[in-house]
Amino acid sequence: MDSIKFNEKPLILITGIAGFIGFHLGVLLLDKSYQVIGVDNLNMYYDSKLKEDRLKKLQRHDNFTFHKIDLKDKLSVDAIFRNCKPDYVINLAAQAGVRYSIENPYAYVDSNLIGFMNILEACRDYPVKHLLYASSSSVYGGNKLAPFSTNQNVDHPVSLYAATKKSNELMAHAYSHIYRIPTTGLRFFTVYGPWGRPDMAYFSFTKDILQGKSIKVFNHGKMERDFTYIDDIVEGIYKLIGRPPVANEEWDESKDDLSTSFAPYKIYNIGNNQPVQLMKFINVLEEKIGKEAEKIYMDMQPGDVLRTYADVSDLERDINFKPGTSIEEGLGKFVEWYKEYYNVEK
Repeated sequence: MDSIKFNEKPLILITGIAGFIGFHLGVLLLDKSYQVIGVDNLNMYYDSKLKEDRLKKLQRHDNFTFHKIDLKDKLSVDAIFRNCKPDYVINLAAQAGVRYSIENPYAYVDSNLIGFMNILEACRDYPVKHLLYASSSSVYGGNKLAPFSTNQNVDHPVSLYAATKKSNELMAHAYSHIYRIPTTGLRFFTVYGPWGRPDMAYFSFTKDILQGKSIKVFNHGKMERDFTYIDDIVEGIYKLIGRPPVANEEWDESKDDLSTSFAPYKIYNIGNNQPVQLMKFINVLEEKIGKEAEKIYMDMQPGDVLRTYADVSDLERDINFKPGTSIEEGLGKFVEWYKEYYNVEK
């Protein structure tokens, strides 16, 4: 089923458009003839050429407009909203990375808190039909009960990155309540695939294996992640765009789902609902590359968690969708893209 009727021709603003998820979502929407405005600051967190190449692919579409701005610049954010008047906003711009948040905490304050605040204020001043924004599975922090449910308490983050994402959910709820802005938070679970982020383990593993370098395997490979293929992520977002949450005026925290509210607010997990041990993931990657990795086994790193596992029952219930791409299929597509993009002999 389609998220929005095509004849409405809505204008969709995507922040972080040159990022991994933003790029893939932009491609999906543009291929379906939606009008897309993309914003990005094109920062140097990782190789800017990858971001520029993503952007070039998007700019081939006539119904795409790009603006290079930083979300912490309130005047620029306001100008985009004032001049373009988007119908829907999908905020994917953020400073990513758990370990990087230990080294550069203020980058997370600027992007994930101040930047998101400016988006909320713009949605208040220039009303939109629905604001969707990226949260993260990292908000579950030290939770032991699995699978992770949006009905669980998430007050024990183990990294600053996770704390900023939880803060985004709280900020969104306040604005949903006070200004009746429909907001949906999306807790993504370990996203991977073509055009991915070079700072992610699967990406750096591939590079090092192909170059004959050793790879660092944290916690001796005994961590589990709910690896979620990028096409599943953007399909889930797409199906949610035209479904703004509705306030439940009778909401009671003692009996109702904590991911809903008396405000027009909702939280969803988007994960594969099938955690995979890191060593299995590496073994599949080795198979797809056709080369065994030299492994250096290391202890758990600060800010890491042992396991992520998404309960996606409400996603299935509300939009009849559940991510389902296997790691064999997903890693196969990633390795194929990597070798082509970086001109690696097959």
